[in-house]
Amino acid sequence: MAAAKILLIDDEPSIHNVVIAYLKTEGYEYLSAMDGPSGLSAARTFKPDVIILDVMLPGMDGIELLANLRRESNVYVIMLTARSEETDKIVGLSVGADDYLTKPFSPRELIARIKAALRRLQNPTGNIGEPTVLSFAHLRIDMAARRVWVDENLIDLTSVEFDMLLVLARHQSMVLSREQLLEKIWGYDYFGDSRVVDVHIGHIRQKLGNQSMIETIRGVGYRFEDK
Repeated sequence: MAAAKILLIDDEPSIHNVVIAYLKTEGYEYLSAMDGPSGLSAARTFKPDVIILDVMLPGMDGIELLANLRRESNVYVIMLTARSEETDKIVGLSVGADDYLTKPFSPRELIARIKAALRRLQNPTGNIGEPTVLSFAHLRIDMAARRVWVDENLIDLTSVEFDMLLVLARHQSMVLSREQLLEKIWGYDYFGDSRVVDVHIGHIRQKLGNQSMIETIRGVGYRFEDK
């Protein structure tokens, strides 16, 4: 199996050097960029499995870069934000980041998140023997191809949006808390803000339109109901 491809876009030499060292140790194929324009170009040509993207970049900030990237790719993106900039996290998620880490962070934590993302991408169905397509009244989820249709319309979801919809659909009629969704989707103890779930749910509903089928259970979490 070919090594996973990781793209690092960060202009801080100290972070850059440490992360590259860990990527080398894990045996990943990697490429790095230190400004926004070259990072966007690298994303287009290198075709990474995961992108590690800093918010603060010269030439083009990470938010603008991600907004441009999401017009053409659903690659998994982990955004790096400053601890004090809460708005960066929410804005980053709103334009399509799949996950985020606040600086300073443990390189081991970053590697754990990369591995969790790659596991999901490499094993989309999750369970041996499970049907690879889930069909509902207006929704069809192809787990192997990681594609979703509403009626006959193909819906463009990011990696995490797909996984979140899939988890809810697999647990039809069950109420899942934000914490349960975080654990099931990221596959490790998530120490970030649980509002990340709300942001992704909002995106899914917007993309599915009238056939979203995701209900909010106030004070608890979310439930998928076939309609």
